[in-house]
Amino acid sequence: MAPPLCMLIFLLFFSFPFSSSFILNNNHSLSFPLTLTETPLVKHVSNSINKNQRLRILSSYNVKSSFKYSMALVVSLPIGTPPQIQQMVLDTGSQLSWIQCNPKQRTNSKTTSPRPPTTSFDPSLSSSFSLLPCTHPACKPPVPDFTLPTSCDQNRICHYSYFYADGTYAEGKLVREKLALSNSQSTPPLILGCAQDSKDPWGILGMNRGRLSFPSQAQVTKFSYCVPTRQDRSSSVTGSFYLGDNPDSSRFRYVDMLTFPQSQTMPNLDPLAFTVPMQGIRIGATKLNIPPSVFKPDAGGSGQTMVDSGSELTYLVDAAYNRVREEVVRLVGPRIKKGYVYGNAADMCFDGNAVEIGRLIGDMAFEFEKGVEIVIPKERVLADVGGGVHCLGIGRSERLGAASNIIGNIHQQNQWVEFDLANHRLGFGEADCARLPK
Repeated sequence: MAPPLCMLIFLLFFSFPFSSSFILNNNHSLSFPLTLTETPLVKHVSNSINKNQRLRILSSYNVKSSFKYSMALVVSLPIGTPPQIQQMVLDTGSQLSWIQCNPKQRTNSKTTSPRPPTTSFDPSLSSSFSLLPCTHPACKPPVPDFTLPTSCDQNRICHYSYFYADGTYAEGKLVREKLALSNSQSTPPLILGCAQDSKDPWGILGMNRGRLSFPSQAQVTKFSYCVPTRQDRSSSVTGSFYLGDNPDSSRFRYVDMLTFPQSQTMPNLDPLAFTVPMQGIRIGATKLNIPPSVFKPDAGGSGQTMVDSGSELTYLVDAAYNRVREEVVRLVGPRIKKGYVYGNAADMCFDGNAVEIGRLIGDMAFEFEKGVEIVIPKERVLADVGGGVHCLGIGRSERLGAASNIIGNIHQQNQWVEFDLANHRLGFGEADCARLPK
């Protein structure tokens, strides 16, 4: 984990394995109640059906749901038989889904004050729960398809461990368990982590392109979410989420994902991330002098640009961050809060009237291929980070030991973001996410 950011604890990325999820403290309790449409998300498909037929069948199943958003997208999922509700961060930047199986009370790593007890999953109450033996292929996976370090205990049960950038970790057993979507429908048993040692209050719902992610195991070929704006970090708002087709997708604009061979092993590349062809950044009417090559992986994988729901902030490599900062300094340099760095990565921060400063900076846009853009209007180009301070919402990734560009959820607000796995593309569509029908 990264150092605590005010009252926020980030679960950072570019560790082993890759994860960029962050966890909120108990002041920001969020929920994600699943509400089924008439069709189930997934059903057991006979192995005699070929892959293309299976994709067509599953794409016709849809789940519409809503979530409360403050700084993260936290889902409340019914897991096991009978279902036990588990809170998990929706994370497009990691693969393995894991739940809390450790009932002990946790403490805040900054204040050491006790957290309210977190409801943990009790395996003894579920008839569909099973442990994964060491002989299972997932316990000895090929690299780089699954980079989770595993080991065997004396009972030949498979264990996993997540190590993060600041030395913290999550450790537990690999298990198989169902996710119940209604009284009569559930996913097949999925491989999950059952965390027995973790300082994090919630689990992770891994949504990347890995073979053990939730979409891969549940055979979900498309999902999308709409993150609403918030007035400040103490408030929460309701957004929308779809598994399956989105009724608004006809107005989305799509970019093709960049994909990489599984055999391609570059030290700074995550081949399972949702990598997009970013072209540049614009502030106001000024297109910044950043070569497009800065946003694409080099020979070592540095420069990859990914869309990540599990990261609050956006992060840029130095070559891009420096150009952004130069322009901000040119526009509002005297107003920058001297000596202040948010989260050890973001130093374009301000005291004073955020709306006034935002007008001086102007709109900001991330530009992709095919003319697709994510535009952040000047009214919300600055983000509240607490204590009366507002920041541009962009951090320097190399200060975190990362070598990639990450578009975080703060710059996905008021956008439908659709992950079309079957067609290897991402879609974007502007929306007032707080006012969508629930």
